[in-house]
Amino acid sequence: MCEALPMDIGVLGGTGPAGRGVATRLASIGHRVTVGSRDRARAADVVAELQQRWGDRVSTLVAGDNEAAAAAADLVVVATVWDAAVATAAEHADALAGKTVIAMANGLHKHGRTFTPVLPPEGSLAQAVQAVAPAAHVVAAFHLIPAAALGDLDHELGQDVLVVGDDDGARTTVLDLVDSIPGLRGLDAGPLVNALGLEAFAAALLTVNLRHKGEGSLRVEGIGPRRTPPAPTAGT
Repeated sequence: MCEALPMDIGVLGGTGPAGRGVATRLASIGHRVTVGSRDRARAADVVAELQQRWGDRVSTLVAGDNEAAAAAADLVVVATVWDAAVATAAEHADALAGKTVIAMANGLHKHGRTFTPVLPPEGSLAQAVQAVAPAAHVVAAFHLIPAAALGDLDHELGQDVLVVGDDDGARTTVLDLVDSIPGLRGLDAGPLVNALGLEAFAAALLTVNLRHKGEGSLRVEGIGPRRTPPAPTAGT
């Protein structure tokens, strides 16, 4: 696990299952996390509920509307339900410009005991988010971790998180953030186009869990530690 300096993080759609999970986990390791919502009162209720449950472990959670979450200085997570992710990113595109933005939604349809992926014309929801917020540095991550596991601070995590993005600096920021969460390991899976594979695989993984009555996630074997590329030298 690597150490990460405290960051100012906003979570768009922070009152839903994914948003609550990621906000709780990030606050528990010391980041200031704004839980955003279209309804600020709803965000305040969720923050109060989480702080009542977890106490000082999430003392850095604050409530706000989505506008406040998008204004977070260091990083923004788009954690809305999947069919609102692109519209929400488009609405706040100006505030997201220049920032690292994590897209974590999986487009899914459920048919009986089967999940199938819903992929937009851009190829993936993460690519669609990038298309409507072109000045943001979109990175896809956290697709294969159950929201309930993220949000249960007494649950010991033990998953790998595949991280993809076109901007090297933003991708490294997210990899370091993942590595700072106890029990998680960030794996560099390349450019944003590979988000298609993550989002599609989520449908297969959820189908396995449904049919086998489990809570399986991803762990990759047979690889070495991530290597940090050397810093550029002056004049390059």
